[in-house]
Amino acid sequence: MQAFPHHYEVTAAGAVDGNVELTAESLTMLVSASPAEFDGPGDRWSPEMLLVAAIGDCLVLTFRAVALASKLPWIALRCRVSGTLDRVGRITQFTGFEVHATLGVPIGVDPERARRALEKAEQNCLISNSLKAPVRLLPVIEVAGAGSLAAAGA
Repeated sequence: MQAFPHHYEVTAAGAVDGNVELTAESLTMLVSASPAEFDGPGDRWSPEMLLVAAIGDCLVLTFRAVALASKLPWIALRCRVSGTLDRVGRITQFTGFEVHATLGVPIGVDPERARRALEKAEQNCLISNSLKAPVRLLPVIEVAGAGSLAAAGA
């Protein structure tokens, strides 16, 4: 890992109407638009969806590091994240996020140990830690062979 601070640069470019193009060096361009809730087309990534996605993405990546450091075997992690956007006073803002995380582990792994590792990952997720709104983790641990691994192959 590189020494802190880290710097990230993204360019967002748009015209009077239509899509916004999100670009960064060495990355594929993303196309963004307002969500349907704000009279957008609803068929493109929006800033709201990108923020919600970043929480799940960060949790999976942080969990990888936690599991590796703690030598915790696992199969897959699937995070379904929902964010609530509301008006607080006169300001529109996210007021909370729920992360429904399903972690698949092999037979023989202590589900409580896996849950603690998932909770540690959530506590160390830099995206969650950077938000004003609370992030609530709702973990489910599925042991291979004990049920359907919803996260398998995810």
